[in-house]
Amino acid sequence: MQLVPTQEWDTDRVFTIPNILSFIRLLAIPVFCWLILVGQDLAAVGMLAVFGATDWVDGYLARRLKQRTALGAKLDPVADRLYILATVFALLVREIVPWWFVAILLARDVMLALLVPVLRRHGLVALPVNMVGKLGTLLLLVSLPLILLGSPLSLDWQVAHWAGWILGWGGAVAYWTAGLLYVRETVLLAREPRESS
Repeated sequence: MQLVPTQEWDTDRVFTIPNILSFIRLLAIPVFCWLILVGQDLAAVGMLAVFGATDWVDGYLARRLKQRTALGAKLDPVADRLYILATVFALLVREIVPWWFVAILLARDVMLALLVPVLRRHGLVALPVNMVGKLGTLLLLVSLPLILLGSPLSLDWQVAHWAGWILGWGGAVAYWTAGLLYVRETVLLAREPRESS
């Protein structure tokens, strides 16, 4: 994975079509959580499916309409991460996932937050998203609705239960693998001034 401190953007406008889609996804997170908490599980899963589709659509539109922006590059992973964390916390409140599963996912994001001061010293806001991280995010976004629908406290679909937990553990492993790759890249970045001096 290469560090890329600068990127060519098509525009510096905030209100592009892809960015508006990302803003809508972010604003919908409380509604999505409320649906889970009140037991409207099919509606919540449907909503997540729609916003999962818009996640792909906004990337496609950004490229197609030449509306790639620095803000959009930040909003996309933030929206995905917030959906994952919001979902696992809502499932925790419903007692559908154990607290330690939430802690495993949250600890990874805390670890990455600790890297921010080093990145900022080198003129970076964040590291480029790697393919392992994208895979982990995808697996978690697919697994969490399945875990919800497979729970005895929801629709008790056994196939969804087992598929959800298999994908969920795969997603957690990929999530942490990507996190450790980010740590490695940050350590290499932090050593650069000493090595070049």
